[in-house]
Amino acid sequence: MLKNKVTIIIPCKNEGVIIKRTLDLINLQNEIEGTRVIVADCSDDNDFTRNIILSNSEKNVKLEIIEGGYPAYGRNRGAEVSETPYILFMDSDIFLEDQNTLSAIVNDFSNSKKHLATTRMRTNDGKYNYVYKIFDFIQKASSLTTPFAIGGFMLFERNEFNRLGGFVDEDKFAEDYHLSSKIKPSKFKIYNETVYTTSRRFKNKGLRYMVTMMAKSWINRNDEEFFKKDHGYWT
Repeated sequence: MLKNKVTIIIPCKNEGVIIKRTLDLINLQNEIEGTRVIVADCSDDNDFTRNIILSNSEKNVKLEIIEGGYPAYGRNRGAEVSETPYILFMDSDIFLEDQNTLSAIVNDFSNSKKHLATTRMRTNDGKYNYVYKIFDFIQKASSLTTPFAIGGFMLFERNEFNRLGGFVDEDKFAEDYHLSSKIKPSKFKIYNETVYTTSRRFKNKGLRYMVTMMAKSWINRNDEEFFKKDHGYWT
């Protein structure tokens, strides 16, 4: 059962409608019964999001809400109270459409001796998927020297996560790249399963901004201060 292997941690702010689908699909995953799901919530929408999260508390997973903040901070707080050998960091808008996704990835990862894994991502409306397909190629090529796991789906070996010190609490941008780039390439794995997300990031910020900031993250990968600025991502 997954409950003995993995804890799922999801940062969230004012995303009640979106996270409902995310949690509903997690609850439908094979071998999910009793698995601990921790939502690090910092919503300020008069408990709208909190109440939607709590509506999932009586289903298959063991759901908890803790105090969150920026994604790096929220993920770290969830990791601090996790006890399983593996931690899966997901975003609040990651949809596991295939009921075998988690069991297939986690069960293989537990036998792989890897430290970090991710998987393919596509949009649920089919838009901007060409960008993700290009990213697949870049991700595989860069993983030979600098692994990059998108924060929407980062499966970590907990001991290695703790050894690295986790995410940098002060990071406000590209905290996923900042941490995954510290993993040895031989300890990183990209799975062929597909998870789905919304296209809102591209719609809100624009394709040029997203591509430009991805390039800047790589250029500034050794500059700790770069990741502590939000670069307009949250505005």
